[in-house]
Amino acid sequence: MHILVLSDIHGNLEALDAVLDAAPAVDETWVTGDIVGYGPEPDEVVERLRERGVVAVRGNHDAAAVGGDEIDYFNEDARRAMIWTRSVISDRTRAWLAALPERVVREGFTLAHGSPRDPIWEYVTTTPVARASFDAMDTDHGVIGHTHRPAAYLNDDGVMSLMTPAAGSVLRFGARRVLLNAGSVGQPRDGLSTAAWMTMDTDAGTATWQRTAYDIASVQAAMRRVALPEFLRARLSYGG
Repeated sequence: MHILVLSDIHGNLEALDAVLDAAPAVDETWVTGDIVGYGPEPDEVVERLRERGVVAVRGNHDAAAVGGDEIDYFNEDARRAMIWTRSVISDRTRAWLAALPERVVREGFTLAHGSPRDPIWEYVTTTPVARASFDAMDTDHGVIGHTHRPAAYLNDDGVMSLMTPAAGSVLRFGARRVLLNAGSVGQPRDGLSTAAWMTMDTDAGTATWQRTAYDIASVQAAMRRVALPEFLRARLSYGG
């Protein structure tokens, strides 16, 4: 099966549409959370994903958008953006986000936003945390998001390693246990401003990471019009 994997879109429709235009035809699209928050077009992003019939899990921003207390742990800029998001999303968007599960098992993969162990909050940024994630899932493979950075954690019979993929990187994981992160579509934080995404061929056991440029200035202008925080606008330019 050919899969498109997206994560951390964060209400950035311009980036999402650029990725969907660039991506090849696939059998399914998987989204590992944080669909809204930060960005200026939450309803439009959700509608695009709904039209596509994606398989998606809930991120901490998605949970906060529908009234969760996750907002209490956000920094000031994230909280301001979430208060705005809550005020503008439609009932249709709110219901779709509220129905998202925290975990999904699909085609031998566990999907979660943060980690299989703590799907809403945990950041997988080290091999010890990745090892705990492998222990917490029943499948050999997993896909996550939350860090806004592409990554692949490999577990070869208990020996852990980390791959930091660049655009065009291909991982042939085969029978090895892997935990994969596509990076962020709507707000990358790895020093690159281009939208990050990933495709998988589950039959061949391969994952391929890609980057796509989009019109950042137009997104920043849209954020400015609705008075979203300046820092959130500026960081789109440098992927930080």
